[in-house]
Amino acid sequence: MQSKPTPTRLFKALTLAAVVLACSAAMAADKVTIMVGGYEKHIYLPAKLAESLGYFKAEGLDVELLNEGAGVDAENEMLAGAVQGVVGFYDHCVDLQTKGKYVESVVQLSQAPGEVELVSSKHPEVKTMADLRGKSLGVTGLGSSTNFLTQYLMVKAGVPLGEFTSLPVGAGTTFIAAMQQDKIQAGMTTEPTISRLLKTGEARILVDMRSIEKTKQALGGTYPAASLYMPTDWVEKNKPTVQKLANAFVKTLKFISTHSAAEIAEKMPKDFYVGDKEAYIKALADGKSMFTSDGVMPAGGPETVLAVLSGFSKNVKGKTVDLSKTYTTEFVKNAK
Repeated sequence: MQSKPTPTRLFKALTLAAVVLACSAAMAADKVTIMVGGYEKHIYLPAKLAESLGYFKAEGLDVELLNEGAGVDAENEMLAGAVQGVVGFYDHCVDLQTKGKYVESVVQLSQAPGEVELVSSKHPEVKTMADLRGKSLGVTGLGSSTNFLTQYLMVKAGVPLGEFTSLPVGAGTTFIAAMQQDKIQAGMTTEPTISRLLKTGEARILVDMRSIEKTKQALGGTYPAASLYMPTDWVEKNKPTVQKLANAFVKTLKFISTHSAAEIAEKMPKDFYVGDKEAYIKALADGKSMFTSDGVMPAGGPETVLAVLSGFSKNVKGKTVDLSKTYTTEFVKNAK
């Protein structure tokens, strides 16, 4: 006669079953690696926020966020298959197409660059971009979007590419040090670096692109900037996974649009405050309007990006670019 299971044996069996189910769920999660162009920057905040809010896991995703470091080229990593996507500026989608490489924005995170051209207080003679002729200008890296925008603004001001120097100095502490040491006389950077230099009085704003209105003044139109972009062929082969990513990011964008800067800041790692939480919150409150609320590409945005890149880049100028292949709204419009 078969004995009845004791409460202890039954508990062990149920525990084992729970472990098996948990392991199966973990194995079933879609593994995705995304490189972020500095996830402590406000412009790329949605990536870390989505992780913090648990939105990736809620979609059955196992997302690893890699912080792009010095000497690392996010695009090359993506095109080589080391990462599946990049949270970076949409303008790279346009630039890469002219090189025969097709990548597309699947979620448009922002509609303004969130960038500022800062001038060192050591150089009061600089009043306009034209006054930076012959000077060294800090950018995140050569080939970065900060470099793209710097070159465009200088050429627009009548200064040819050969008459100023773009110096890669990164962001945060390295950018600040370069300005303090007068290695750069001006430079393009984002929050929270902007607020840190303004607070100490070591720099002032020359061109502000943290809002849609000021971006239109500087660049002639809405400039879609931060986005999640991925190789087109990978997107086509992994649509269910891309849809889950879009669901998570769109939900995050809605969180940003419906919560205060203070509430958002509470969800971010404390070291992102760089020792000044109040300044972090203020900068976020002033700049969070740059984010889209739905992940959709703003109308006319791709055309502005193409015009900007064509204004200085030999890679883009005179080339035929199919803008419809640089982004898709399929996933964000189907987002839950």
